[in-house]
Amino acid sequence: MNTSPSSTEILETKQHFEILDGLRGIAAFAVVVFHFMEWIFTDPSQNFIGHGFLAVDFFFCLSGFVIGYAYDDRIAKMGLRNFFVSRIIRLHPLVVAGSILGLLAFLFDPFGGHLELYSTGKIILTFICSIFLIPFPVIADRGFNLFSFNAPAWSLFWEYIANIAYALVLYKVRKNYLMILTALAAFALCYVGYNSDNLLGGWSGPTFWDGCARISYSFLAGLLIYRSNWIIKNKLGFGGLTILLLLAFIMPSSEFNWLTEPLVVLFYFPLLVSLGAGAVLKPGLEKFCVFSGKISYPLYMTHYAALWMFGNYYTNYKPDEAQLALIVVASVILLVGFAYFVMVFYDIPLREYLKRKRKEKLSVRS
Repeated sequence: MNTSPSSTEILETKQHFEILDGLRGIAAFAVVVFHFMEWIFTDPSQNFIGHGFLAVDFFFCLSGFVIGYAYDDRIAKMGLRNFFVSRIIRLHPLVVAGSILGLLAFLFDPFGGHLELYSTGKIILTFICSIFLIPFPVIADRGFNLFSFNAPAWSLFWEYIANIAYALVLYKVRKNYLMILTALAAFALCYVGYNSDNLLGGWSGPTFWDGCARISYSFLAGLLIYRSNWIIKNKLGFGGLTILLLLAFIMPSSEFNWLTEPLVVLFYFPLLVSLGAGAVLKPGLEKFCVFSGKISYPLYMTHYAALWMFGNYYTNYKPDEAQLALIVVASVILLVGFAYFVMVFYDIPLREYLKRKRKEKLSVRS
């Protein structure tokens, strides 16, 4: 009798929570705007979207919920290897694309940079580390980011770590123990907020372990929401939840960021995930939410190469407010369009090809 999982069981996908997909896209858009604004407003208190970076914590919470929903009832049957292959196919093509774009922006930035300061060997090594998600914060011109050629990849590194922890341990952890782990992670997050005065860290060498605290709490909280079925039925809809999500990102900065930011991550984002999972989507918004969800990851992983060029342009040429507004608005629109191009002509075809090849191998084995 053949007890190995079938290709259908391994490749199975589940129905999406469309409002949560839509909110993921809104969060990705907020990250892009925040990254432009942080170049312009070095004082966070002047930045109208000064807490846009908290979108990453929302992503982490969503990820915990979605991973639990998608794999809790089948990871034991499909096995570790198949789980990891599934996640790599889903996530890694855009890791590679973002690294290539970042390398090109570093080599051919028309507005500045100090390419002459870096040896060919260091550039090649940095690129290899970026492709394989090996933290290597050595490029001063890139702010000593963990991944100098694609800054947002720091969150993907921790996403991979969370996926490994889920596959090895968390999927077997009972709910009461999961609550204990989540509570411990909450204390770690609060410590990071208090010690650093905010939750902005995780992207650089000196703040490396801040990223661990951020993924630990939010991923566990999302998983706990799913396992506990904390889904709140409501009539807020996509529009109402979008407003609630954006309120977190435009929350004013203050001397109490060490307190307000952890509170948002600890309670507000899990509440939004629970509400998003239980909200009813009004007719006519399905296509937008589906598109928003699909474009979120390509947008997140491809936008930052342009940000370094924008930063060098802004620093060197100091455009006036009218020029700046035009540049930022046009750039955001173009980046969404470029992300769509990458998604349609690179990410989706490559993932479909990899899935097809994998299905053929699984069919031969079975």
